[in-house]
Amino acid sequence: MRRVKTDTEPRQMRPGVARIQLFVSAEVKPSSCTDERDALNTQPSMSAPTNRIDRHFAELRTSGKRAFVAYICAGDPTLDITVDIVLALERAGVDIVELGVPFSDPLADGVVNQMAADRALKAGATFPKVLEMVRKLRTQSQIPLVFFTYLNPVYTYGYERFHIDAAAAGVDGVLVLDLPPEEALQNAELKPTAELRHIQLIAPTSPRERIDLIAKNAEGFVYYVSRLGVTGAQVEIASGIAEQVALIKESTDVPVCVGFGVSNPEQAAKVASMADGVVVGSAIVKLIEKNGAAADLADQVEAFVKPLVAAVKALA
Repeated sequence: MRRVKTDTEPRQMRPGVARIQLFVSAEVKPSSCTDERDALNTQPSMSAPTNRIDRHFAELRTSGKRAFVAYICAGDPTLDITVDIVLALERAGVDIVELGVPFSDPLADGVVNQMAADRALKAGATFPKVLEMVRKLRTQSQIPLVFFTYLNPVYTYGYERFHIDAAAAGVDGVLVLDLPPEEALQNAELKPTAELRHIQLIAPTSPRERIDLIAKNAEGFVYYVSRLGVTGAQVEIASGIAEQVALIKESTDVPVCVGFGVSNPEQAAKVASMADGVVVGSAIVKLIEKNGAAADLADQVEAFVKPLVAAVKALA
């Protein structure tokens, strides 16, 4: 079992700098698995409850539409306003919401999302409070929710407890950015509940063997990271998306959504045309940063996101 010490106190982060505070002492147990695919095969059984992510993608597939996935940081600017923002995203037509779990060292994020996490921590967001926010949201909405998190907060809370409590609160999936799929070979507790879909990342540099390993055992949807580096809006979309998505789809029937760098309707439509969906995050978070004190913040988010969603939904 791994033991992780983490600094959970909110502190000021320098723009553009992602600091790593992973102090890990590990006693690795020998794996009893003889095949990586068997070890990573955590597909839900036929008797598992219907997951909102699975159900929604099935509906999209039937209607011939692409998915629009939106990312925001839970607790930015406050947890109460996060509920309002998620409801506004749903009104705008968003299919799935990724909720960033605030963390002091978001090493895969660009400055916009780093500072969102910092604001949320300073506003008092903790993981138990995020769970309470989700429970409150579930009284008003059934939109699919994915926790977008790093491994340290999960281990600090307790891995099994994290999954059980997240599922009980109404979360549908979890994406742990810095958890390699091979880690499941060494720690059986990394998949304690079938209620949550474990979303996996595939990068432009992933070799064919690794793509095959991840895709064949994918759940919910595959998140294809369209460019190297950290999150953030870009002027132009990355090249080679269509080819990479096609390669991933050779190994799975699970939907493939593409993210990193999408910030306007034209980009959203172009990326979605090459995949099953598109993920937009930093552009929304930047709007929240700019207008966080506005009384009509949720309405502004809805107005900003609606044309992006419309561009994606207009695709045949």
